[in-house]
Amino acid sequence: MFDGLVGGGEPAEAVPEPAAPVTAETLRSWIAGLARVDRSVDDAGRVTQLELLERLKSAAAAAQAVVTVDFAASQRAEQAAAGVPAAKAGAGVGAQVGLARRDSPFRGGRYLGLAQALLSELPATLAALRAGDTSEWRATLVARETACLDPADRRTADAELGPVLAGLGDREVEAAARAVAYRLDPRAFVDRAQGAVKDRTVTLRPAPDTMSRLCAFLPVAQGVAAHTALAAEADRCRAAGDQRSRGQIMADTLVQRVTGQATAAAVPVEVALVMSEETLFRDGDEPADLVGAGPVPAGVARDLVADPDATVWLRRVYARPKDGSLVAMDSKRRTFPKGLRRLLQVRDRTCRTPWCGAPIRHTDHVIPVAEGGPTSAANGQGLCEACNYTKQAPGWTATPAPGPAGTGDAGDAGDAVEITTPTGHTYTSHPPPLPHAREPDQDRSLIEEHFRRLIHAA
Repeated sequence: MFDGLVGGGEPAEAVPEPAAPVTAETLRSWIAGLARVDRSVDDAGRVTQLELLERLKSAAAAAQAVVTVDFAASQRAEQAAAGVPAAKAGAGVGAQVGLARRDSPFRGGRYLGLAQALLSELPATLAALRAGDTSEWRATLVARETACLDPADRRTADAELGPVLAGLGDREVEAAARAVAYRLDPRAFVDRAQGAVKDRTVTLRPAPDTMSRLCAFLPVAQGVAAHTALAAEADRCRAAGDQRSRGQIMADTLVQRVTGQATAAAVPVEVALVMSEETLFRDGDEPADLVGAGPVPAGVARDLVADPDATVWLRRVYARPKDGSLVAMDSKRRTFPKGLRRLLQVRDRTCRTPWCGAPIRHTDHVIPVAEGGPTSAANGQGLCEACNYTKQAPGWTATPAPGPAGTGDAGDAGDAVEITTPTGHTYTSHPPPLPHAREPDQDRSLIEEHFRRLIHAA
C-alpha cells in the first residue's frame, strides 16, 4: 500500500491514479499503514521516505481543499432549502471545517477561503500542491498575495507562479507572488496596501519561559516611528550608564509608556493569576495559571504576588471538595451578573470551543434563555465573539454534559459542554483543570455541609 515509503534510495516515481475513489475507509487504512513505515532502509532510503511523506502531506492538503469546497456548496444548498436568508448563507461552515481539522474556527474560515481560491482561480497552484511540489502554507501565500487581483489577472499570476513553486521557499514564494501581483495591477496592489490600515490591531500571545509576545500590527510609518522612539530612549539610557541591554530598555520603556507606571514591574492593572492555596501559602510546586498567558511555575507565581512594586488583591474562589468544580450561585437575571461572569472567565480562561483558544469576549448561555436555560455557572461558558455567533447558526446545538461521575449532579459548574454541528458530528469542550483539586479527607461530609451553607448564605 505504501510502496513509495519503503526500499532504498531510488528516486521517487510518479504514483498512478487510484483505480477506485479514495473512501473514508481507505484513508483510515493509510493512517494505520503509516504506523508501520519500513525502518530497515539505509539513509538514502530514509531521505526518500521523508520526501514522499512531505509530498503526501501536500497532496492531502489539496484533497482537503476539494472536499472543503464540496462541503461548503452542499451546506449552502441545504441552508437555502431551509429558508436561510442569502445574507446568512454559509454561516458556520468555516467553523465546521476548523473543528474537523482539529483547529480553531477562525483558521477553519481561512482554510475555506483558500480552498475556494485554489479551485476557482488558482488551478496551477492547486496542481503543484496536489503533486507535492509545494506546501499548503506556500499555496496560502500565493492566495494571499494575489487576492487583490481580479479573477482574470489572478489566473494569469497563477499560471506564471504554479510551474516554479517547486523551487521556491516561503519568502521567495511571498516575494514572487507580490511582484507578479504588482506588475499585473499596480493600482489594485496600492489600494490593498492603503486598505490594510483598517486591520491595525494589538495582540497578545504566550511565549516560552513565562514570557509573552505583545504584537502591534501598524501602518509602516507608525511602526517605524514607535520603534525609533524606543530605540532613541534606549540609546540615551545606555549613554547615561544604564546596565540593561538595549532590548531590555526598549521593552521596559514600552511598558512604562503604555501603562503610565513608574517602572515596568509596577503593574497597576488587574492580572488574573489562578493558583492553589498550597502554591501560594505553603511553597507547593503545582503551577499556577496566568489568565491569557497560560501556566507559570509555582516559584514565579509566588514572586509575582510578592513583588513589592505591584499592588496585589487576592480573590478567593471556592471549589467543591468532592470534585474540584467551582462553587457559584445561580441568578434569576437573563444576563450574567458581574461576579458570575468573572467566575466563568477565570474558570474557562479562553474560548471554550475546542481548538479555538481566542480571548473570551462573550459570556454565553449554553442552553439559551429563550429555551429555558438558566443563568448559572452550570449553563454558562466563555466564548469569543465569532464562536458565539457561530453557535447561533442553523443546525448547531450545545448542551451541558452530565456532572462528574458518581456525584449524581447534572451540569455542575466546570462540566463539559457537548457541541453538535449541522452534520451531526459532536465535539466535547472541557474547561482547563483547576489547580490542586485534592481528594476529600475523612471529614468530607462536614466540608460539603460547610460549602452548602456558604452557597445558601451567598
